This record gives sequence, C-alpha cells and structure tokens, in this order.
Amino acid sequence: MSSPLSPMGVLEESLKGAPIIWKGDYPYFIHPISDGIPRMDPEVLKAVSTLIVESTDWEGVDLIASVEAMGLPLLAAVGEATGIPTVVIRKRSYGMEGEVAVDVSTGYSSSTIYINDIAPGERIVIVDDVISTGGTLEPLLEKLEEMGVILRDIVIAIEKGEGRARLNRERPEWPIRSLARIEIVDGRVRMAD
Repeated sequence: MSSPLSPMGVLEESLKGAPIIWKGDYPYFIHPISDGIPRMDPEVLKAVSTLIVESTDWEGVDLIASVEAMGLPLLAAVGEATGIPTVVIRKRSYGMEGEVAVDVSTGYSSSTIYINDIAPGERIVIVDDVISTGGTLEPLLEKLEEMGVILRDIVIAIEKGEGRARLNRERPEWPIRSLARIEIVDGRVRMAD
C-alpha cells in the first residue's frame, strides 16, 4: 500500500496532464483550480487550501480577498479554515458607495474589475488561482496600495510564465508567492524548478 501524497504532491499530480488549448498565440492550460473544469477532486481543493493556510501568517489579518471567478473556491475554503472574513473583487460594477474600478489585462483579454468593501488600513491577504503575465494582479495591487490597504500576503496557487518573477523584481515590497510553478513544453504541462 502506497503512502498518501502530501498536499503539494496532490497539487502537482493534478497538474500533470492538464489539457492545453491555444487562445491565439497564448497556450492556456485547463485545470479545475484555474477553470472549474475538468471536475475538481475535493482532495485537490483541500490540498491547495491547506497549503495556503499552513504557509501564511494569519495574525492580525483583517480580510482575505480574491478576484472572481476562479479565486472563489480558494477564497471560500481559506476563509472557512481561518475564520477570517472574505470579499470578492468582482468583474462587474455594483455601484456601491466607494466602489473602485481597476482596468486589467491578461495574456488573452482586457477587462475591468471592481473593488468593494475594502477599507484603508485593512491588512489583507490575497489568494488567487493563477498568475502568468501579472496583468491582473499588478494593477489590482497598485490600486489597493493607493487605497491605503496593507498587503500582508499574496498567495497564488499556480504560476505559469514570468509574471510573478517580474513583479517581484519591479515591486519587491509586494509579498507575491506561488505554490506550484508550471511551464508548457511541447504542448504539455511540466512542473518547473
């Protein structure tokens, strides 16, 4: 009988063999954490949320935030595990008092996201599914800083591309880290060093 995999082992195994589709010249991997398809084994969500919870200093954190849509399963699991309130940065405007719009751009699209119910001085942790170019995270973090938010930690489940490395070089004050780093080689997902 083999021993069960560690949470990191579960995440890495789930990434191997993830399907790849092309959006123009952009290779897009499909995984339940980043896309909600194929169906998610509950052990994968549990593994990723465990990795986030166990690797983060939660003392003094006021709020956990994520961008819809695929950050939502992680946000819910981490919020439930820590007992810390959560808020979703939405892809549509609600027109609430104090709502802040942020223009973002991914490797394959551009849009606007909307921050609501995050106050100056709040100490927040951001959890999200994927970073590749950093085109969503960078303008979001800039806007949160302008708002006077204290970025305690930024944890991304899956890293693909150079977005995190670039942001860590350009903005070392942002505590951005990822759990697993992948690359696409010959049309297949491979764990990166």
